[in-house]
Amino acid sequence: MDYKQLVAATLAPALPDLTSDDIITKIEQPKTSKQGDLAFPTFTLAKTLHKAPQMIASDIVEQIDDSDFEQVVAMGPYVNFFFKKDAFAADILGQVLTDGGHFGDSKLGEQGQVPIDMSSPNIAKPISMGHLRSTVIGNSLANILGKLDYQPVKINHLGDWGTQFGKLITAYKMWGSEADVKADPINNLLKYYVRFHEEDVEHPEMDDEARDWFKKLENGDEEATHLWSWFRSESLKAFKQIYERLDIDFDSFNGEAFYNDKMQEVVDILETKDLLHESQGAEVVDLSKYDLNPALIKKSDGATLYITRDLAAAIYRKRTYEFVQSLYVVGNEQTNHFKQLKAVLKEMGFDWSDEIHHIPFGLITSNGKKLSTRSGRVILLDKVLDDAVTLAHQQIEAKNPDLPNKDEVADAVGIGAVIFHDLKNERMNSFDFNLEEVVRFEGETGPYVQYAHARAESILRKAGSPELATSGQALSDPAAWDTLKLLSEFPATVVRASTEYEPSIVAKYAIHLAKAFNKYYGNTKVLVEDDELNARLALVKSVSVVLKEALRLLGVKAPDEM
Repeated sequence: MDYKQLVAATLAPALPDLTSDDIITKIEQPKTSKQGDLAFPTFTLAKTLHKAPQMIASDIVEQIDDSDFEQVVAMGPYVNFFFKKDAFAADILGQVLTDGGHFGDSKLGEQGQVPIDMSSPNIAKPISMGHLRSTVIGNSLANILGKLDYQPVKINHLGDWGTQFGKLITAYKMWGSEADVKADPINNLLKYYVRFHEEDVEHPEMDDEARDWFKKLENGDEEATHLWSWFRSESLKAFKQIYERLDIDFDSFNGEAFYNDKMQEVVDILETKDLLHESQGAEVVDLSKYDLNPALIKKSDGATLYITRDLAAAIYRKRTYEFVQSLYVVGNEQTNHFKQLKAVLKEMGFDWSDEIHHIPFGLITSNGKKLSTRSGRVILLDKVLDDAVTLAHQQIEAKNPDLPNKDEVADAVGIGAVIFHDLKNERMNSFDFNLEEVVRFEGETGPYVQYAHARAESILRKAGSPELATSGQALSDPAAWDTLKLLSEFPATVVRASTEYEPSIVAKYAIHLAKAFNKYYGNTKVLVEDDELNARLALVKSVSVVLKEALRLLGVKAPDEM
């Protein structure tokens, strides 16, 4: 049942000047259950009715039929509605048990395709903690959108082109060896890259050589192409091992290089529409009408830039996927780039650019300092995952040494903890990473939510998993009320996370549900043979189902035992 609709229908006779939608948009959720389950504020009516809001609330209560509710009372300037608890419980528990993991699914997306540009590490550099946010935010958004009947297309737009390859080839030619690269490709290629940036300060001529090598690569030089291809394939092997650990896959690994032969069309369209202008030898698009700096399309030496390739990529994705939205999960520092990208597409006559959305996020720092490949200050993601699993293993050993599948559970808990910690933070917030805080079983952590799910499953095993009536169970226990209400909020939570592109909404919901369930479990003897035993078990099962699904949307596993 849609309880906001029920409240609106109940209020409608007393509010003839407001439509049902007007009423629904004003309905609020009280801070505590003692103030009711939904509330209608009367402040905005005071001016038209020429009465104090408290009086308006009292008048409304006297005029309406409250028979569909336990009670409706005026509390100051609010009309507060208290649901009938047993009917509400039967409704929600019946729905969760019937739908299972599909509880909260909807047809909102109507199968519309949504490319998600995410992760996008640079070839020949290791995947570091700096790549974690784009990867897990993008993956979670894909899961959330998929639940709402969109078709997400996860694209790993690899950084496999650009002047850095000129630098890398120069460094390899100066100090590298084939044997070293074959022995440890990522780490040795990184050493060459870092050394280049250390030495080009004293030797600026190295930058000229690097530019020459990249130009050769753009022109199809055989040696440059061979080295580039080799660096790319070795890097991709290493990347895929980490993605496998995160349980994240991709629909496309088309990176910057893929668009190398598609950029001329962009330039041709810009020229045809007379949008290209010369500026100090370079070619730019004037974006002053958007209050943006000119978009640099070609450098004075004819080399292309990120935006040239991103324009080609946007056009390719629209033609290939006919997307309803196109998301770019890229750091906050690139905000101006995406404003320029959308503005240039708009100038080219592509109104679908309105459906392109930059999904920015803050930084992960270490001891307050930004992570940087160039300076060599890198925290390797693989190492963090190893350490997280080790910490999880130690805690499982201390709490449940006889657990039969300890290694598998430690993997799910350790890696899940790292993912959950990232996603519980609102994506625009930066945060300092402390592994020991992340892999705790107490507090607002992934393991805490996983443990609440495992506890629910343990209760069901002890009960012998009796048949749970899927038609719903009347549960009058007041201690269960906060948990029941949270269960009912899950579908709206998923929708809000999708419209705000904010996985933290789901993560925070999971924490609240886990806390409410633990409080319920701590105050209520579930496995007592009485008339409401099956109803309590239905509640426990429903919590298990929704916690598992919330974790799945975040890309986190939910072990049945911990």
